[in-house]
Amino acid sequence: MAIVFVLVATLVLAVVVTANWYVWRRLFRDTTRGPGLTRRAGAVLIAGGWVLAIAALVAERSGAPFWLQQVLAWPGFLWLALSMYLLLAVVAGEVVRPLLRRFLERRADGPRPTAPTTAPGAPGDGAAGEPASVAAAGPTDGGGVTTAPGVASAATAVPQADGGAVASGAPATAVPAATRTDPATAAPGEAAAGDTPTGPSRRLFVSRVVAGAAAAAAVGTVGYGTYGVLRGPQVKRVTVPLAKLPRAAHGYRIAVVSDIHLGPVLGRGFAQKVVDTINATQPDLIAVVGDLVDGSVKDLGPAAAPLAQLRARHGSYFVTGNHEYFSGAEQWVEEVRRLGLHPLENARREMPYFDLAGVNDVAGEEENQGPDFARALGDRDTARACVLLAHQPVQIHEAVEHGVDLQLSGHTHGGQLWPGNLIASGANPTLAGLDRYGDTQLYVSRGAGAWGPPTRVGAPSDITVIELASKQA
Repeated sequence: MAIVFVLVATLVLAVVVTANWYVWRRLFRDTTRGPGLTRRAGAVLIAGGWVLAIAALVAERSGAPFWLQQVLAWPGFLWLALSMYLLLAVVAGEVVRPLLRRFLERRADGPRPTAPTTAPGAPGDGAAGEPASVAAAGPTDGGGVTTAPGVASAATAVPQADGGAVASGAPATAVPAATRTDPATAAPGEAAAGDTPTGPSRRLFVSRVVAGAAAAAAVGTVGYGTYGVLRGPQVKRVTVPLAKLPRAAHGYRIAVVSDIHLGPVLGRGFAQKVVDTINATQPDLIAVVGDLVDGSVKDLGPAAAPLAQLRARHGSYFVTGNHEYFSGAEQWVEEVRRLGLHPLENARREMPYFDLAGVNDVAGEEENQGPDFARALGDRDTARACVLLAHQPVQIHEAVEHGVDLQLSGHTHGGQLWPGNLIASGANPTLAGLDRYGDTQLYVSRGAGAWGPPTRVGAPSDITVIELASKQA
């Protein structure tokens, strides 16, 4: 087992190193003429970004001083998102690169203006049938042929590579000496007068354009995704019909919030935004379905304090997520109880119109605090509708076996960072939204916050108001 772990770790490290070398090459090496400050700065930027990212992850999980976690979290976690989108943008640039080069080559190979020629015998010739270059005034060579200044005569011998000479039988075209560029003395990358850019200079130009566009796209994507998280979650409304719900409960509103992830990045101010957004919906009941925090009560107790302001006609309820078990689940259960929320640890409450149950997250199994569906649901009246709070969507299969009508979950973040949704959808039965499994419906929230990078791309954060509908109404 240890050997397999080492092999996998080595493979992952090799992939990461290769990917970052590729990004450095496209952004810094290929855009410069040679070794220098730019290439060194690029290497420091990429290597330093990964050092900060790893340090931020280690500091959070090891319980380092909270001030240190905060110092490392912003640059470290943002680099994780930026490096991913830099890689994706550079790869996409490989499609653009040959198209841009081909476009430039076509422009360079387009028609060029040619010098006008005079037909033999036309007015202005020095003599009928003579080329203008011959008739032009100038000194004569030894054979009596008039030549233009600086232009070899038609009969001038042209030196050959073998040391001999051959007489040229064609007239030479006059080219002013002042307009000619000597290839031997031209600066590197300098094109001769009238010529298009050389191959190397064109490649450098294309590399710079593609690299600049890739960097701009990556920074813009991460910037906009981070703004989306920091401005707070948006409200989403979903109607869910339940066959067993009595007519009197038609229109009952449950505010579902998951994955707030208070931590070194998202703190008290963010928690206040979440609370204000929930209270503004005036729900009948509030369900906090796990992953509230990433840290200890000691560090994040002040950040979670605004949760005491949550207001709902039938109260606020909480179940653990996997991150609570990374952060001291027992302490957080007591803390949310102190703040006025009701923890449902494999427990059930009989509400006026339906049963509300909650189970612990599967991560609690390592601490003998895993989900217990039999304890939460085993002796209930199956004629009543049942709403279950369970952090992970994978718990839906046991919910179906126990006759649950609606399960409310989070955990997936909707993928958070595209194309992470492809991975998340493979690991979860439902990525986001409302789905049905037999007689049980499952709703998965994308969550209010973010884990790691405070950034979302293609998976905007939400607080969902579930409006229950009675089929008897």
